[in-house]
Amino acid sequence: MWNGKNKAITFSFDDGVQQDKKCVEILNKYGLKATFNLNSAKFGLKFPYTMPSDGRIIERTIINPDEVAPLYKGHELGVHTLTHANLLELPDSCIVWQVEEDRKTLERLGGKPVKVMAYPCGYVNDHVVEVLKNKTQIKMARTVVSTYNFDLQDDLLNFNPTILMKEYDKMVELAKEFLALKTEKPQLFYIWGHTYEFDMEDINYEKFEEFCKLIANKDDIFYGTNGEVIK
Repeated sequence: MWNGKNKAITFSFDDGVQQDKKCVEILNKYGLKATFNLNSAKFGLKFPYTMPSDGRIIERTIINPDEVAPLYKGHELGVHTLTHANLLELPDSCIVWQVEEDRKTLERLGGKPVKVMAYPCGYVNDHVVEVLKNKTQIKMARTVVSTYNFDLQDDLLNFNPTILMKEYDKMVELAKEFLALKTEKPQLFYIWGHTYEFDMEDINYEKFEEFCKLIANKDDIFYGTNGEVIK
């Protein structure tokens, strides 16, 4: 299935924040691949987040346009709409504009075709899927609904990930299950999240690196971007 391998792992990170830099450094260290879904109309803006548990402020500063190509080299860019829009609330023309203008900007900045996306906050329904299918260049789009399994899916424009990265203990449990898996059918471990979550309580850079070390460098696993593993 994937270069003769029946198992694959991919990551997907949303929003394009400055914390992506440390994340990419760790991914590169262990030979792992990710897709980074960006809102190109928000480049350079700041969106502080106050932790409800203790009042700490988490900085969410969006990267600048000139950082895109060097930062994500070797990985993949994905659409996240221009402004992180709720596509359920928009007319068809605005859905197309939000998606296609973001795609065109990312293609210009990254120098490569952009064919994948992540729905902002997972906002999707059958109508939005039909608009993407018939009026955009997007071929695969991720929701936020965890499957907690590794089965492939037929509906690539309503694609559910395996797990959210913040569910760290469950993610490690699934990783160990995936590593031990012997299979003759294609199986995909798809992890998604936001890198600013590394500054929160459920996961941090140290835990993320431990996880990457756990899953990396396995001879029976293909490591690729979303576009490389989902076709």
